[in-house]
Amino acid sequence: MAVKWRSNAWLYLLAAPGIIYFLVFHYFPMWGVWIAFQDYSPFLGIFKSEWVGFEHFRNFLTHEDFPLLLKNTLFLSLYNLFFYFPFVLFVALMLYELHWMLYKRLIQTILYLPHFISWVIIAGITLVFFGPSGVINHYVSGGEPIPFLVSNEWFRSMMVLQHIWKDLGWGTIIFLAAMAGVNPELFEAAKVDGAGRWRRIWHITLPGIRSTIVVLLLLRLGHSLDSNFMQILLMSNAMNLDVSDVFDLYVYRVGLLGGNYSFATAAGLFKSIVGLILVLLANKAAKSMGEEGIF
Repeated sequence: MAVKWRSNAWLYLLAAPGIIYFLVFHYFPMWGVWIAFQDYSPFLGIFKSEWVGFEHFRNFLTHEDFPLLLKNTLFLSLYNLFFYFPFVLFVALMLYELHWMLYKRLIQTILYLPHFISWVIIAGITLVFFGPSGVINHYVSGGEPIPFLVSNEWFRSMMVLQHIWKDLGWGTIIFLAAMAGVNPELFEAAKVDGAGRWRRIWHITLPGIRSTIVVLLLLRLGHSLDSNFMQILLMSNAMNLDVSDVFDLYVYRVGLLGGNYSFATAAGLFKSIVGLILVLLANKAAKSMGEEGIF
C-alpha cells in the first residue's frame, strides 16, 4: 500500500487543491444544516439554540412566496436547459468539424475568453448595450426604449443570453474531449460509403458522445433549483422581481439581510434535497434506457 502511495505521489499532489476546495467549501460547512431544525440564535450558538424540528420547512413550503419562487427557479433552469445546453453542443460539433487548425484555435480562444470575466463586468457590459440609453436602444429602437433590463418579459432571455456568451466556450470543452475519443476509422468508412458531413454527425459523432450528453444532462438536473446567484443578484431589480426572485436570491435576502438564518437554511436544504431526488430519478431512468448513468 505504501509503495502504491509513493508511486502515485505526484497524482495525489495534483489532486490535492481540488480535494481541499471541496472539503473546505462543500463538506465541512454541511454541519451547519443543523440550524435548519433549530430556532437559531447567534448569541446562543448551535448547541444551545432551541430545537424546533421541521417547523421552518413547514413554514417555507406554506409561505405565500413559495409558488412564485418555485416557478421562477424552474423556468430559469428550463430556459438554460433548452437553449444553453443544445447551443453548446451545436457549437462543439461545428468546432469539431473545422479542419483548419489556426482558424479553429482562434475561434476557441475567442469563445473561451468571456469565461474569465467576472459577472460584475458582464453586468456592466449588459447595461452599456441593453440599458435605456444603451447601444441597442440607441440604434435599434428608434424611439421608445425597449425595457430589456427592467421588464418581466425580457429578463429570462437576458439571463440565458449572458450565460451563453460567458460559458459557451468553456462548455464546449467536455464535448470536444468526448468527440476526440470517437474512432476516426468510423468517419473514414462513412466517407467511403458516401455519407456526407451531416450524416456522419448524426450517425457517428452524436451516438459516440451519447453517454457524455446523458451524464451532463443528469448533472444539470441536479442543479435544477440552483441559479447563478451573482448573475441574478446583479441583474434583478424592483421592476423585474416577479420573474427574478428565485430560491438563491430569497435565501440571501431572508438569511443574510433579514437575519432569519434557520428559515433560510431550511429553504437551502430543501432545494438541495430536491436536486438530489431529481438526480436519482434521472439516473435510474438513464440506466433503464441502457446508459451507464453517473453511479
